[in-house]
Amino acid sequence: MCIANGGYAKCILENKDEEIPGINGVLYYSPQILEKAGVSVLLSNMGISSTSSSLLISALTTVFMLPCIALAMNLMDITGRRSLLLYTIPILILSLIALVFSSIVNKGSVFNATVSATGIVVYTSIFVMAFGVIPNILCSEIFSTRVHGLCITICSLAYWIGNIVVTYSTPLLLTSIGLAGLFGIYVIGCIISWIFIFLKVPKTKGMPLEVI
Repeated sequence: MCIANGGYAKCILENKDEEIPGINGVLYYSPQILEKAGVSVLLSNMGISSTSSSLLISALTTVFMLPCIALAMNLMDITGRRSLLLYTIPILILSLIALVFSSIVNKGSVFNATVSATGIVVYTSIFVMAFGVIPNILCSEIFSTRVHGLCITICSLAYWIGNIVVTYSTPLLLTSIGLAGLFGIYVIGCIISWIFIFLKVPKTKGMPLEVI
């Protein structure tokens, strides 16, 4: 289906879309991002340093992701892959906009830190519910057996290229354009991803592989 409706370029775009929202940049550099966002003020009364506060909140963010993955396993077959992506990406956009807001509007250190920490927790938790797992599942479903191996290889290559680009660009962007600019780029990435999924990603709920 992928080959018939757009060639190998569609295979690349479908998996590259997983990286556009910048999840690896947030996951790999969450302690630095949280420290830059000033979340240390939330735990300052406990005598915890800025670096330790960032690491602790980053660890808690990872803990919150685990039940979300379990929830995704149940929702995936109930709502369908495409619907789950379309429903969760707007939440990603709102959480990123909140992070941009907390970076450019000063409403007090405690308020800004709370918004930043909440935004990152929501962003990472919602991401793993859909965007983190569904693209790889879809790529294994929508290709015919004749080209299945080649297309999966192309998808994996696109994923790792996107991974490398996001991973190595995040610290450079943090230094050059700051948190607001970085998260603003990720907002645009999420919007592009939603449009691509709405227009190009097929429904696969309840359909046997032969039909897909």
